[in-house]
Amino acid sequence: MLPVRLLFGVAMIDAPRPIVTEIPILPDAMVSIRTHIPEDAMSAGLLGTERAGHGVRIREDGLIATIGYVINEAEKIWITTSEGVVVPGFVVGSDFESGLGLVKPTMSLTGPAMKVGSSSFLRVNDPVTILGSGSENKMTAANVVAKQEFAGRWEYVLDEALFTAPPHENWSGAALIDKNGNLCGIGSLVIQGFEAHSSSETVNMFVPIDLLTPIIDEICERGQRLAPARPWMGVLVHDGDESLTVVGVYRNCPADKAGLQPGDVVLRVNEEPVSTLANMFRRVWSLGSAGVEIPITVLRDSERCETVIESADRTAFMRKGTLQ
Repeated sequence: MLPVRLLFGVAMIDAPRPIVTEIPILPDAMVSIRTHIPEDAMSAGLLGTERAGHGVRIREDGLIATIGYVINEAEKIWITTSEGVVVPGFVVGSDFESGLGLVKPTMSLTGPAMKVGSSSFLRVNDPVTILGSGSENKMTAANVVAKQEFAGRWEYVLDEALFTAPPHENWSGAALIDKNGNLCGIGSLVIQGFEAHSSSETVNMFVPIDLLTPIIDEICERGQRLAPARPWMGVLVHDGDESLTVVGVYRNCPADKAGLQPGDVVLRVNEEPVSTLANMFRRVWSLGSAGVEIPITVLRDSERCETVIESADRTAFMRKGTLQ
């Protein structure tokens, strides 16, 4: 599986014992997804060229939901059913705001679709099941340990992500299922040292399926949501204890053209101080849609530097992948 991990500290303890319940599960709705990404793709250096994850069939027509980083910029996609049948697939579309993506097989496959539920009904401590696919389809009984904001250094913020423990060892695209057997989230990350229940533990982070439900038809028709794209800078930022430090700049992307460098400490966006990743990215997005100018102040070698980033739509810099 794709080794995407976030490390927040090192202290770890045993996760709370899950509550065991009889949950109606549809393992045949799960598929395995393998993808090949060209070496010159923008995300290849960070995420690799060979990726793998799970997918969840959410419609009878074969539509599959998965985590976006598995399929973004893919030139080849293989979908494997629970019966071991392997067929080529294609990208239906991706949503970079939620981080979710949709794929379909090139031919009809037998099997059920999982009922799509809502994470809004989940509460902290609720029992859930995490389900994978293929030889990795073991069901992990878990509990919701938190529902809270999550910010990723790749210009990504979720208002309310879902965090569960103990973690599933193969989380990418795994299904988060509630006590009624409904799909509530798609697996994204594993986080070590997550603070919950006044202790530190290893958890999975899931993207709520609610973020996808209202825009599924838009993505199926256009490959993306209808709303204007958010401004994108092409930068990776680490949220330290007291600073926001640039740790990566995509070559020939807006931040690179504006002169940002790894090691720069971000102080202000549009002349307003920023102190957290979520605060910084939301400030950028509040300025308008893709193409808007972003005034930014950084600290470099003990000197304040000001520049203006001409933002863009990130999809303009990404390979289109395998489309039907």
